[in-house]
Amino acid sequence: MKQKPNRPMDEREKLRKFRELDDAFAEALRELDNPAARRDIPTGPPVRSLEAQEQDETARQEAFEERLRALMQEYAQPDESVTHLLRTLQSLGRIA
Repeated sequence: MKQKPNRPMDEREKLRKFRELDDAFAEALRELDNPAARRDIPTGPPVRSLEAQEQDETARQEAFEERLRALMQEYAQPDESVTHLLRTLQSLGRIA
């Protein structure tokens, strides 16, 4: 009893897998062309401009400074005292 060589079966399997991949790719392209399907495609978070990010950072910085000034006034702390405290915290690695 002779065994059939595996090579033709391997080639058929490769061809089948290629067709499956080709079909999946064609389906993905059809979905991209279909406007109704675009809502189902994950796109990730919205991209924000560098300018918008800088504006947010500036707003956070200003809010921090306002809060710090209010606390300094509320607890009657001079600039020098707060500066010394912040430098100490930086040296201890408590703030960046």
